[in-house]
Amino acid sequence: MTTHNAESLNVSRETFDRMSIFAELVKKWNPRINLVSKRSLDDLWTRHIIDSIQVFRNAPVGGLWVDLGSGGGFPGMICAILGAEEMPDTRFICVESDQRKSAFLRSAARECGVNCQVISQRIEVLDPLNADILSARALTDLTGLLGFAERHLKSGGTALFPKGANWKKEMQEAAKQWNFSYDAVTSLTEPQAVLLKITGVTRV
Repeated sequence: MTTHNAESLNVSRETFDRMSIFAELVKKWNPRINLVSKRSLDDLWTRHIIDSIQVFRNAPVGGLWVDLGSGGGFPGMICAILGAEEMPDTRFICVESDQRKSAFLRSAARECGVNCQVISQRIEVLDPLNADILSARALTDLTGLLGFAERHLKSGGTALFPKGANWKKEMQEAAKQWNFSYDAVTSLTEPQAVLLKITGVTRV
């Protein structure tokens, strides 16, 4: 298993310490509420944390960052941890309808000392959040994500969606219903996967 440190991740010692606290919390809570697959738990840093750092590094500086379907806190809580030091004026909201996962996220925010609001509601019934930045990982297909973006992303905002090897197929499907501009950034952890940076979402 690869060992990671502040230098290898290009973060401060304080940020790395917060991430380490968070990683231990995921391991502690996971047997009870299944935050990540048991298989990926041993490789938490590479499979989940580095992935989330890449999302943060590709974000513009924004006033409100909303992470949808936050689950185990990837990428939302990791981005909030990075933002505490690197984007201090950005507000973070994690949206998670599962009450137990929401409890985990609130506990993690408190123990990691980051300012991140957790909303325990379904994305589709939540009042529009008018986010500058919208992120979501492993939540639904791109067509569905763009529907959420239409509701919760402000005009001129940026959506950041990590996608797996079949991302081009999802793009083709989404283009039947949505107009959007995108940039596909190759994933640092999975050569076939990408991070989609999306702007200008409108219905066809």
